[in-house]
Amino acid sequence: MATGAVTASPPLAGARCGLRGRGVLRRRLAASPMKDESVVSTNGGKEEAVTDGLNVTRGVSHPGLLPSLSNQTSVVPTLLLPAEPSDLRFNRLRPSIDESDCKYKRLFGCYVAREAIIDEEYWIAAWLRAEDHYEDQSGDRYVESFKRKFASQEFHALKKRCSKQHGEKYICFVAVKNDDLRRTVLNSVVGTLDVCVRHPLHGETFPEEPGKSSFHCRIYQPDEPKFGYLTNVCVAKCARRQGIASNMLLLAIDAARLSGAENIYIHVHKDNLPAWRLYDQIGFKMVHLDGASHSSDLCLLSFSS
Repeated sequence: MATGAVTASPPLAGARCGLRGRGVLRRRLAASPMKDESVVSTNGGKEEAVTDGLNVTRGVSHPGLLPSLSNQTSVVPTLLLPAEPSDLRFNRLRPSIDESDCKYKRLFGCYVAREAIIDEEYWIAAWLRAEDHYEDQSGDRYVESFKRKFASQEFHALKKRCSKQHGEKYICFVAVKNDDLRRTVLNSVVGTLDVCVRHPLHGETFPEEPGKSSFHCRIYQPDEPKFGYLTNVCVAKCARRQGIASNMLLLAIDAARLSGAENIYIHVHKDNLPAWRLYDQIGFKMVHLDGASHSSDLCLLSFSS
């Protein structure tokens, strides 16, 4: 669905054990979804009731998030690609709201949606995407290694996309717990979403997911209006049904508007009914492509005021 963070660390959760054909033992950190409930979001002093009650991803577990939501020692995978510079420290404490110098921010309930500002937040965003990507392959004996490699690659790619501002603006948003407890970053980030704002490419009729439009000439059309594209909407399993996805989407739409986007687009799989309901609730409408080339499994939605 497109919508959908070095010190020494303990072994990867779900590591295999046993010798000479003995059975495989897998231990995974998982938390039970929370009950449906409405939450009140505060944005610029205005209160807004937002009810999500939707599972945006297909069962994402969160490394380091326990059912008690306490700040206990986390079991997290280490980075596989250390060649590129990063400032990852898995025991880093979550920055306070006052320490988070963000242009875009949205308070709701006991959470805050804002831009990712430190490497650990980018890492958890990448890990949530890896969990979602391999959810259907949970029975594969090597799935933990696959997820670890996926997350490492996505971590470095995400940082590059967010730092490269020429021709397009790319922002990674995260949803973070907002309470008085001393928590590590790994125990604080519960959701993620990306937004890209740019002019259409030469020959581009409908927006494509950033990085997926290789058949287009990489020349922007500055005479055409900018648009926003949302992708990678993920919410940790233990933090669903609290309006997290809804509020991240609303913040991303506001940020895209402030960056000059006239329309905001998102792709959704035709069979992903929870995502369909969520996007309809936000105000996204189906785009009729009129025979344009597109995947039969993906539908393009548009938001415009």
